[in-house]
This record gives sequence, structure tokens and C-alpha cells, in this order.
Amino acid sequence: MDYTFLLVIAVILLFTKAMGLLSKNADMPQVVGSLAAGLVLGPSVLGLIPESDYITQFSEIGCILLMFIAGLETDLTELKKDGPASLVIASIGVIVPLIFGSALYYLWFGITDTTSILKGVFTGVVLTDTSVSITVETLREMGKLKGKIGTTILGATVIDDILGIVNLSVLTNINRHGTDFDYFFMKITAYFIFLIILARIIKKESKILESYDNTRTASVTSLCFCLILAYISEIYFGLTDITGAYFAGVLLCNLRIKDYVSHRTNITTNMFFAPIFFASLGIDTNLRLLTPSMFIFAFLLLIAAVISKFIGCSLGAKIMKYKNSEAVAIGVGMISRGEIALIVAQKGAEMGLIELTLFPAIIFVVIVTTIITPILLKTVLTRMDKEETGETNYNYTI
Repeated sequence: MDYTFLLVIAVILLFTKAMGLLSKNADMPQVVGSLAAGLVLGPSVLGLIPESDYITQFSEIGCILLMFIAGLETDLTELKKDGPASLVIASIGVIVPLIFGSALYYLWFGITDTTSILKGVFTGVVLTDTSVSITVETLREMGKLKGKIGTTILGATVIDDILGIVNLSVLTNINRHGTDFDYFFMKITAYFIFLIILARIIKKESKILESYDNTRTASVTSLCFCLILAYISEIYFGLTDITGAYFAGVLLCNLRIKDYVSHRTNITTNMFFAPIFFASLGIDTNLRLLTPSMFIFAFLLLIAAVISKFIGCSLGAKIMKYKNSEAVAIGVGMISRGEIALIVAQKGAEMGLIELTLFPAIIFVVIVTTIITPILLKTVLTRMDKEETGETNYNYTI
């Protein structure tokens, strides 16, 4: 047996931790440092660690656990409270980036066949998701997290994630089974009926499950449920495993065991699997493939990502009668991309719908939007505070 994998994993964990701390000290999410660690270790810089089966498998587990945690942390109560506004903002905030991303791909690469059409749509799907981890910190720092803007952004993000998963599921089915829409809708309908049945069973047996709160039984059972649903989604319904993992978390998010399970899963995920997942994205990315032409495309993709999300979400806010300043703040707060965008991109690469030459462009978009969002949001919120106190008067126009 070759024990080299032990050394490789140790190097990955050390590099991701070190560069994650550097990111944290620079007021950026540690995921940026983990991505950078993968780029340094991979063919882009040092070329120390090649792709391998065990890294791929550990990475897949990390991907599944991240989606499970995202599902667990879904606040359905908050979602119901600001449901209509969040739904409109999230929906338009998904449609506009989808159109922008797809259109940019077609203008740049052209349309040659059905596969190229799917690739363009998938590029658009990557731009649809929002990561608000850094936005939440900015809102909390400025005392806006529990206010109208904060709750609306959080609600819209939840719906944003769900719509992203649905989009991914649709493309996955089309890629695997072609445009047989009768078959596709039959599968999707069967899947959601299956989830509804599961939800009813869990609700009925909730007291039994909650009796194990704060015990290992709760965390182990929940993790098994996540893995089994991920397997069933992939094998029997033709959807991605992360779709099952996400909905496994959503099905458990209203139970009392949620906080304990989320805490325990976070420990394992953040200590081992998530760093490997994010580092693997960097390892799989070869920046040397970023030709001058692809660099221009990456820059245009960044512009499309920023403008489309801002326009979509601020327009949705205006439709729901938010003030101009509030609509601007919501639009800016939804710009950042993050973990889900990377996960969707990885799934696209596995299906052959995202080429490896596009990965540097996507990572570029994720890192830059992560950096600029808190800066822009702080600027907008500061102006709002000054306007409310009468120090100045800014003219916001949507």
C-alpha cells in the first residue's frame, strides 16, 4: 500500500489553514485562502500535488457536507416572514444573471450544437447563486442584520439557494436524458413527492428524533440520512448528490436537534473535508491556461456577475416597494458569490458542461466579488445612515 496520501493530505490541510488565516486577517472568508492554497499546490504554481482518486473522493464528501450544512441552516420561519419580497428579489436576482452569463458565453464562444447551448446555460447558472457569509458579517458589524435589509437579504439567499439547486437539477437531467421533458418532469415530480413523504415521516417521528438531542446518536443518524438521500437522489432520480444533501438538511432544519447536528457536522467538515474540497478546486485549476483571451473573458464574466446581480435584486426590491436606498443596499449585498457557485461549477465540470479552461475565470469571479461586496455595502450603508441623520442627502436612482 502506498502511504503517500497521508503526506499529501497533511500538506493540503497545513497550506489551507495557513492561507485561510491570512485571508481571515485580511477580513476575507477563509474559503479564499483555501482556494489560493490549492492554486499554489497545483499546476498553476508549484505543481506539488496532482489530481488523484482519493482527493476527488474526499472532496466529494466535503461538497456533500457543505450542502447539508447549508440546508440545516435554512431558516424557514424567516423565509415565511419575508416570503413574498424575498421570493421576488431572489427570482429576478436569479433570472437576470442567468441571462447575462448565458449570453456572454454565446457571444464569446458561439453556439455550435446542443452541448454548447447547455454549456452557456450552465455558465449562467454559476452566476445565479449568492454567498452572504461576508455580507452577514458586514450587516452585523453595522447593526443592520436584524433590520429590514438584513432579513430580506437572508430570506432571498435561502430562495436563491433553492432555485440554484433546481436549476442544477434541470440541467443535470437534460444532460443525462436529453430533451425528453415528459421523462424529466415525471422524475422531478416523483422526487418532490418522495421528499414530501419523507417530510411527513420526519414530522411524525420528530419527538423520537428530538429525544436524542445533544447526543452522538442525533449527529450520526442525521449524517447517515444525508448520505443516503444524496445516494438516492443521484442513483434513482438522476439528480446530483448535493441536491439530496441540501434537501436532507432542509428536512431537518426545523427540528430541535438542528443546532447540535450542525455544530458537530461543521467541526468535521471545516477541519478535514471542506479544506480538501476547496483546495481541490485550486488543484484542478491551471492558471497557465488563462490565455489573454480567457483573461478578457474572465473580466467580462466578473462585470456580468456584478451588474446582473445588482440589477436583478435591486429591481426586485423596487417592485416590492422598497425605498431606493434600501433597494441599492439589497442589490449590493447580494453580489458576492461563494461556496455554492464553486460547487455548481465543479458539478458542471464533472458532467462536461464546464471546461477546465473556464475554472480560472469562475474562481476569479468568486474571489473578486467576495472582496468588493463588503466594501461597497459598507459605503452604501454609511451613506444611508448619514441620510437618515440628516447629515447629507444622496440621490439614489434605480
